[in-house]
Parts: sequence; C-alpha cells; structure tokens
Amino acid sequence: MNQEIVPHYQRVKRMIADRIAAGAWSAGDRISSEAELVKELSVSRMTINRALRELTIEGVLTRVQGVGTFVATVKPQAALFEVRNIAEEIAERGHLHRAEVILLKAEPAPEDIAGTFGLKNGERVFHSVLLHLENDLPVQIEDRYVDPRHARDYLDQDFTRQTPYVYLTAIAPISEAEHIIEAVLPSISERKLLKIDAHEPCLQLTRRTWSSGKPVSHVRLVYPGSRYRLSGRIAPKT
Repeated sequence: MNQEIVPHYQRVKRMIADRIAAGAWSAGDRISSEAELVKELSVSRMTINRALRELTIEGVLTRVQGVGTFVATVKPQAALFEVRNIAEEIAERGHLHRAEVILLKAEPAPEDIAGTFGLKNGERVFHSVLLHLENDLPVQIEDRYVDPRHARDYLDQDFTRQTPYVYLTAIAPISEAEHIIEAVLPSISERKLLKIDAHEPCLQLTRRTWSSGKPVSHVRLVYPGSRYRLSGRIAPKT
C-alpha cells in the first residue's frame, strides 16, 4: 500500500505545532525566523512562508511585519452588539492601551457619508483615523466620520488621551446603533498600520450611531483577523 505523500509545508506546520505543544515555544514567544527555518529544515523559503501564513490564518501564530512571528495568545474579543470604549476593553484584560492619531481634519463629505448625515454632497464633515494598540501591538484601525453639527469641538480633542467614543458619548449619548460585519482584505496602507502581510484577512465592523434620533457618527473599525474576534450574546424573546 502506498503511503500518502505529505506536502513539505504541511510537515513544517506539524513541526511548528508539535514544538508549541511540547512547550519549546510558549504563547507570546518569538519563533525562529524564515531564514533560520529554511536553514534548519532544508526546504524552500516559499514552503516556510506558506506554512507560517496558514498557521497565522488558523490563529496559531501572529506575524508582525519587521518584528517577527510569535506564538499566538488567546484572541482578545470585542463586543459585537454593544458599543464600548476599546481603551476600557483593553484595560479590563489587564493590558495597556495606546492610540496614535493618523488623521484628524475637516473635509468635504463623501457621497455616502453625506447621505448618512443628511448633508449636501461636499458639505464639511470631521474625519479621524486612529490606530489602537494593545501592549504596543496594533489591534484596530478606527476610521470615523462625525457630523460637525453635533460635535463642534471634535478637531480640538486630544485622542491620544481620550478616545472619540468617550468624547462623543459625553456630548451626544447614543440612542441607537447599527452594526454591519464583513470579512475584508485590508488596503496597503491598512496593512502597514496593522503590520500584517498581504494575505491576512481582517474583520470589518461598520457602525452608525444616532443621538436623540439624529445621526452623529459613521465609523469603520478594522481588526486583524489573527489577533481579534468579535462576539455577542442575545436573549431571544419569550
């Protein structure tokens, strides 16, 4: 009987998984580099890359561009049906939150955003893009549009000290929210911010919020699929 031929990349995956199971590499440890694995296992770099890429998609590893490949820890999760402050979520896990402001300006409203806020095409809206990090690992891009009529001082805020969520809920408490969840491939700029490779899918949560029946904010949240998960729990009506 002929033995099944196992592809080289599958053997590499099994070897890495076995080393993790044996405790040679623990959660959060940096594993050998691609070059080191090529030399050790005498296989091509393409084989190593595929094995690492698939283990990343499966949640076994986490890859950070320019830094290395690490054994994944348990994925943090964000509330799916709640509207929460990411800084608070991260603090509850005992981790350190940090935010980098990538963009903060007034600009003409794109057509879909103008429609959401009931504005004429080209009317001014506030636009912010933040990168949220957990223990210095990028975990979320927050791309937000805000109606200036409800948040006149939005551009004057220091969002490295408080999140847009904290500011907006203080001046315009949320009365209603809409969530749309999709799996997406990030843009080149988003991949660079999240430090992920071109093959890693992301989770995208698009959220619109209202206060007293009036639309206030439209935000797109992008999470690297290998580092985050979204979860929710509902109780059916009886």
